[in-house]
Amino acid sequence: MYFEKLQHTEGMNLLKENPCQLLNFGKIVVGTGGTYAGNTGGNEAVLVILSGVANIEAGTARFSSVGGRASVFSGKPHSVYLPPNCDYTIKVDEDAPRFEAALALAKASDGASPYVITPDEVVSGKWGISNFSRMFNQILVKGMHPEKKVSRIIIGETFTPSGNWSTYPPVKPEKNGMSKEVMCYFRVAPSDGWGLVKYYTDDRSIDGAYTVEDDTILKMPKPGYHTMVSAPGYTQYFLWFLAGDTRTQGVTVDPKLAWVAQTIPIIRNIEENL
Repeated sequence: MYFEKLQHTEGMNLLKENPCQLLNFGKIVVGTGGTYAGNTGGNEAVLVILSGVANIEAGTARFSSVGGRASVFSGKPHSVYLPPNCDYTIKVDEDAPRFEAALALAKASDGASPYVITPDEVVSGKWGISNFSRMFNQILVKGMHPEKKVSRIIIGETFTPSGNWSTYPPVKPEKNGMSKEVMCYFRVAPSDGWGLVKYYTDDRSIDGAYTVEDDTILKMPKPGYHTMVSAPGYTQYFLWFLAGDTRTQGVTVDPKLAWVAQTIPIIRNIEENL
């Protein structure tokens, strides 16, 4: 229910089960020379280009040659914001490679006009240190792109190096009584690799560990703690997106493991003086 392997067929690949009330997800695959058309329904959406290039029509807007990275591991993403009840069409040229995109959806009653978020507008950096360090791409979070309106969705990407942990110490998307739903969509390089992800609540009514493979997704309808690790020899990517009553990205660290975060300045000082 909380974790599944996605299909990889042309067209829209939807979740088999979705325990979330606000979030949904689909992976769109369009072959060379192909076309896919859809509508966002009662959701605002962010179309994150995983690989390939396409011409995208959204309502009356036209965006040419959106995308360009060969895979999620080879550069920052192009993304397209789509408002609720928006018709969109994805067209791939006859000489263009196969196109893949993640469609992250959040229930919304209103939104902005469609727009593109270019790689230059994506904010990148590093979280953590040592064997719990990871790189991130912030695509659309609070405080970014003030001229580009959004209702409730927050979205970005994280890259976990071989043998490293991400989101450690574990956190839950809840702060000062405000909670959010979260989904994490995973890719692995090489694609036959694996990792692990754990999702649990304070009362352990949810307490699951799952094997991360290429094209898998974790769905978190309740504000539980989560953390993930990439097996040695493999790099893990995950697209994270969340939505709640506010766009404030507050989290609570598992109090039993909060002490780990306090070691970061110590480790940094040691590494800088080696």
